[in-house]
Amino acid sequence: MTYLFDPAHWTGADGIPSLIGEHLLYSLTALAIAAIIAVPLGVYIGVTGKGVFMIAGLANALRALPSVGLLILLVLLISPAFPSKMGYILPSLIVLVLLAVPPILTNTYAGIRAVDAAAVDAAKGMGFRTMKILTDIQLPCSLPLVLSGVRSALLQIISTATIAAYISLGGLGRLLIDGKAQNDYGQMVAGAVLVALMALFFDQLLAFITRRIVSPGLTRRTLKTAPPALAAEAPAAPVTA
Repeated sequence: MTYLFDPAHWTGADGIPSLIGEHLLYSLTALAIAAIIAVPLGVYIGVTGKGVFMIAGLANALRALPSVGLLILLVLLISPAFPSKMGYILPSLIVLVLLAVPPILTNTYAGIRAVDAAAVDAAKGMGFRTMKILTDIQLPCSLPLVLSGVRSALLQIISTATIAAYISLGGLGRLLIDGKAQNDYGQMVAGAVLVALMALFFDQLLAFITRRIVSPGLTRRTLKTAPPALAAEAPAAPVTA
């Protein structure tokens, strides 16, 4: 707490706000790239049924990749071609994207496949074309699972983006790496606390976004407005002897 509340650590290029900004930049950039790759691919596999082996094979293989080892390998391969700082940023983004693709890909595929077949058949009977079925029925119905995958991916990215500091980049990992080098355990704990708080914040933010944009009918939420009054009951029929 002493390290966190020291004003000297909140100013300058190496201050905590600057490190948070760099950490967010790496994380959100990697998430955007992963979503651009994984969502269309998951939709395609879910709709056509082709390439399902990628879900069980490639996606699970990417989960097992050792992040730090892969980062060092990519730096050795890529940095000679980029004399600037990009030679270190690019390997970090590749590692984070590979980490984020599996949860988004698998959840998007699962969401598309979980859509009620009766709803799809009804849309076909009404004359909906394939693209309209996808945009009006399958994607809205699969949105909770897709956003769940994005939420999981972002949490993994935020917690893993600290490895960027291992190759002399910025981010909250600097507090961990520099603290370890200086035997400054207060600095290391402060970095860990900030990463945890950032992950919790974005977890709750995405949960809030999910509640706002997903149809209440899919999440089984009750509407706050009162239901319309029932029509007055018709008078009972006279009883005949």
